[in-house]
Amino acid sequence: MAARPPQRDSSEPDQIEFGIAALDARLSDAGVQFPATSDDLVAKIDDTEIPCDASGNTLDLSEALSQVHQERFENETELLNELHPVFEEERAAVGNSVFGRLRALIPF
Repeated sequence: MAARPPQRDSSEPDQIEFGIAALDARLSDAGVQFPATSDDLVAKIDDTEIPCDASGNTLDLSEALSQVHQERFENETELLNELHPVFEEERAAVGNSVFGRLRALIPF
């Protein structure tokens, strides 16, 4: 019996987006225009639960925006730069929890 030839699949493998990368994708999908306020952003984005790590933990956009202490963003880069530390802190906090440590040990 002959072996199957290798498949020539040029598509990219699935990637998991989280943090500001996931938020960036949702901003693009929602067609958000800048300048925008925090309220505008929450109203425009359908699903405001943004993944903050590869394990599927999420952070609500309104909660993240409340930690920034800025209400208006002139452009997308400014928004993402302000929210980056918030998502990083959340990712670190979830990863250091007992549940996060147990989840990291399980391979699936």
